[in-house]
Amino acid sequence: MTTVAELIIEAVADHGTTEVWGVVGDALNPVTDAIRREERLRWMGVRHEEVAAFAASAQAQLTGRLGVCMGTVGPGAIHLLNGLYDAKKSHAPVLAICGQVPRAEIGSDFFQEVDNDVLFADVSVFTATVTDPSQLPTLLEQAGNAALQQGGVAVLTVPGDVGELEVAKGTAVPRFVADLATPAPTPDSVRAAADAVAAAERVTLLVGQGAAGAREEVLELAERLAAPMVVALKGKEAFDHDNPYEVGQSGLLGNPAATLALETCDLLLMVGTDFPYKEFYPSGPTVVQIDRDGTHIGRRHPVDHAVVGDAGLAVGALLPHLERREDRGHLDRARSAYETWQDLQQHYVDPAYEKKPAGFLSRKVDNPDRRIRPDLLAGLVDRHAASDAIFTADTGMATTWLSRFVRIDRDRRLLGSFNLGSMANAMPQALGAQALDHDRQVVALCGDGGLTMLMGDLITAVSHDLPVKLVVFDNGRLGMVKLEMEQVGMAEFGTVLHNPDLAAVAEAVGMRGIRVEDPHDLDDAVRRALAHDGPVLLDVVTNPDEIAVPSKPTLEQGWGFAIAKAKEMVVSPE
Repeated sequence: MTTVAELIIEAVADHGTTEVWGVVGDALNPVTDAIRREERLRWMGVRHEEVAAFAASAQAQLTGRLGVCMGTVGPGAIHLLNGLYDAKKSHAPVLAICGQVPRAEIGSDFFQEVDNDVLFADVSVFTATVTDPSQLPTLLEQAGNAALQQGGVAVLTVPGDVGELEVAKGTAVPRFVADLATPAPTPDSVRAAADAVAAAERVTLLVGQGAAGAREEVLELAERLAAPMVVALKGKEAFDHDNPYEVGQSGLLGNPAATLALETCDLLLMVGTDFPYKEFYPSGPTVVQIDRDGTHIGRRHPVDHAVVGDAGLAVGALLPHLERREDRGHLDRARSAYETWQDLQQHYVDPAYEKKPAGFLSRKVDNPDRRIRPDLLAGLVDRHAASDAIFTADTGMATTWLSRFVRIDRDRRLLGSFNLGSMANAMPQALGAQALDHDRQVVALCGDGGLTMLMGDLITAVSHDLPVKLVVFDNGRLGMVKLEMEQVGMAEFGTVLHNPDLAAVAEAVGMRGIRVEDPHDLDDAVRRALAHDGPVLLDVVTNPDEIAVPSKPTLEQGWGFAIAKAKEMVVSPE
């Protein structure tokens, strides 16, 4: 006979999931025991359930299959929440299996009892509690299908006295539907958009992750329209390489070329992007937006022409209506500005940069102690990382440096908490990615605040022999918060981090630790770290005063920095 726990695990393994992440606990002991006996699954025990949820979500984003994590009863289930919210915001199909107190105690305020169906109501596309074995096949199929089809989190709660119960003889193993429908746009919406595009003189594309499956069509569109392409951060995977139309990112991660492309167009064509920062959209041009989710249309910026449908189908339908443009001036001006900006950026990844005189557009900063520039570190990681590396990045300045200095070439992948903006995501996501393939290089660009928040799971990398490369921007600060304070004229406060020697911490838990304090040692250290055949933490002491100038700096921000620095000279931040 088959138990409830065994049927859950068999269905998950049949689906193709290869790991289950979590912390063991009494209510889910039947489930973990079923995992122990299932040769197709590996149990990935972590030190904090938040790590389990981040790791499962990373696997879901990389494979398209269900990522699976577990948390037992109230406290363990609650610990999953932040990682599950990141999965929700990233549209990652994740199944969370949660324990619960015995059925007879539900509703009695029993020890550790939490109402999981209420707790997870906001984060999930489906949540249910199994109280009888006969419910399981239907509820499990509903959970898996909801997560896969809606791109979100499904939560299945199993009380402590249910997992060992037997299901009826002959019960079929639940199966999940992974194939997704491809919505086609209506001909009328395509025609209206095509007429608007054809009437415009200068078109700029804003392209995001939703267009990843339509790379060739979008490149043909840019060629035909002679349109510069602003690429949202999550679009770097598909459009960061072999792209003669790219002008980089906009917003706080952006550059002057992207601003030029946006502000001088008379039509903005958005393809598969939900770029959230309204202040960076241009005012005035006609806007056409293509998105498979109609609820995304116009929620960031007013839209004149909406095309609801798959990006590939929509752009493919547009192309026959558009003629190739001979005037390439708009594209050439934006590309020239982008190439100039890129050339400038290369100075910052030269180890001898600080010996050079400051020049036009230079943004040298005070660095009397020769602390390492974070952009130099990011540039060297890009140079020495494998051509098919998977990168993860912590929210904040680590993402800024990755955006500007790490190219996501054809075979590279990129993960981050780009919608929720959580701290501490890079290391857990790297663990999830590495578990899928021990031979593929996985590089996590970690902030020191993020890494130390979940530092206990360095042990997870060691105990499961996951050869992740953890690169820590150790500036002793919550860097993005510092920047946000200073640009409005506040002296930094509460941002200083009193870090230990993080390389020594890594060595203490059995991981290779390398600490770098001199910029002349950095190139060799990056090479050695990335070549190491096991888990490694590269602890690089970087300059906390290095800033990234946004794509459209304002006079108010300039005054803000000046005022903040004056305040900081009078009163120490800590």
